[in-house]
Amino acid sequence: QLQLVESGGGLVQPGGSLRLSCAASGSTLDYYAIAWFRQAPGKEREAVACNTISDNSNYVDSVQGRFIVSRDSAKNTVYLQMNSLKEEDTAVYYCGLKYWGERWCPLTSPSDYAYWGQGTQVTVSS
Repeated sequence: QLQLVESGGGLVQPGGSLRLSCAASGSTLDYYAIAWFRQAPGKEREAVACNTISDNSNYVDSVQGRFIVSRDSAKNTVYLQMNSLKEEDTAVYYCGLKYWGERWCPLTSPSDYAYWGQGTQVTVSS
């Protein structure tokens, strides 16, 4: 059974950086599109970025140029490098997987992704 475990969250000052990890077990990531979503208190889960098996990535406008999504097949792990963090980036971050072989990946709804981790808290505050 496919399981995902996120890590790397924490407290960081505005302008700082964090790298989130999402380790997969139970299956190789080679057949899955991956995505990062986030959920702030009182808000719906929203998309952040996604990456395809052909290493094409897509980002929402609010993180474009600041965040980078990547995968390491050898480690079966997904990463989200977050730079120039802002207070509005504060949220619980989740990684999701979708069995998907297309050269693009969806960033419209959490329901597009079938498997989820438990989330990791990111707090950006001075």
